[in-house]
Amino acid sequence: MDDVGNIKSSLNQDFKGLLNLYEASYLLLEGETMLENARELAAKLLKQYLKENNDDQYLRMLVDHAFELPLHWRLPRLEARWFIDVYEKNKDKNPIILELAILDYNIVQSIHLEDFRYASTWWKELGLGEKLGFARDRIMSNFLWSAGMVTNPQDTKSRRIQTKVNALLTCVDDVYDVYGTLDELELFTDIVERWDINAIQRLPNFMKIYYLALYNFINEIAFDILKEQGIDVIPFLKKPWTDLCKAYLLEAKWYYSGYTPTLKEYLDNAWISVTGHVMLAHSYLATHHITEEGLRNFQEYYPDIIYHANILARLLNDLGTSSYELKRGDVPKSIQCYMYESGASEEEAREHIWKLIDAEWKKMNKDQMTESLFSRKFFERAISHARVALMIYQKDDGFGIEGNEFEDKVLSLFVHPIFLPK
Repeated sequence: MDDVGNIKSSLNQDFKGLLNLYEASYLLLEGETMLENARELAAKLLKQYLKENNDDQYLRMLVDHAFELPLHWRLPRLEARWFIDVYEKNKDKNPIILELAILDYNIVQSIHLEDFRYASTWWKELGLGEKLGFARDRIMSNFLWSAGMVTNPQDTKSRRIQTKVNALLTCVDDVYDVYGTLDELELFTDIVERWDINAIQRLPNFMKIYYLALYNFINEIAFDILKEQGIDVIPFLKKPWTDLCKAYLLEAKWYYSGYTPTLKEYLDNAWISVTGHVMLAHSYLATHHITEEGLRNFQEYYPDIIYHANILARLLNDLGTSSYELKRGDVPKSIQCYMYESGASEEEAREHIWKLIDAEWKKMNKDQMTESLFSRKFFERAISHARVALMIYQKDDGFGIEGNEFEDKVLSLFVHPIFLPK
């Protein structure tokens, strides 16, 4: 190798080290100012480096991608698709590694496609999308969320159950936000809390249909676990659904009374109304050996990782959906609460929310380092819950309004394979 080649190789190694340092800095915990400073320095040097070596398209794409969003915050499956496409532009690529990555991606994609077909058939046969015409019919988004949370290809059963949970969550969200009167919502919440099938005669038909779908779904899961493990999980599953309905009801009361809560008051309720605790309660059953003691511990308090993941999802959701949801009839979101409380402009409020998001990531990083009764797989699903929220709400309401960019992501993940290079 000539001198120019040696210099270029050395620069590339320095570049990769800087990029790795920048990405690793997002694993920091609260109070680790040294890593904060290292991130700022790495970003400055990366920008300077690109000015001196701007002919390498591959390196520039890596840096631009990292500056847009750190790797630690990204959805691994979507990141894999992006990186495979970009890696082909690397002059020093290893063709064998690239081919193996493509084969792996396509194999996993075929598994996900079968799961999606199953979810679509189940949803069509259930009929809620047709019977609840006011509710968002978002089985594609619901499946994307479950595939983003349940990342191991072999966890097909868990992914399929998670999709059903997500679809039922979307429907009940719209029951409270869009269609039900306050009296109907109070009655529905009471019946969910009592888990009384006989009381549904007091509900309007659209609530009867939904409640029966939820009741049958929970009982089906409970039946399987009781049959296989001898443990009744109905009380365990009833609690997160009841907590959710109570949180929705409080938001409905705020809406009907025209009340604007403080940001703290809003988040104290909204971390529940964002639904992640329900998703992760179902994930808990799939990721742990179930014991009566474990169920009691989970019911007594939600793990910190759920709280922090839910706060993240709530804030990200608000950044992407607040304008849309206010128009369709919803309570003020975190942005509006902060503006009302502090007198800040919308731009200042959004900056404040992003600071809160950064702080919550640090808390989640700490949660992973703390000794816990919960499995590593459970922690990964909680983190993935936040990552999916970031992916969907980063630029807009990707869940409520399935536009072209959102559909392109879904197609690239689950439908369109990657062709092997010739």
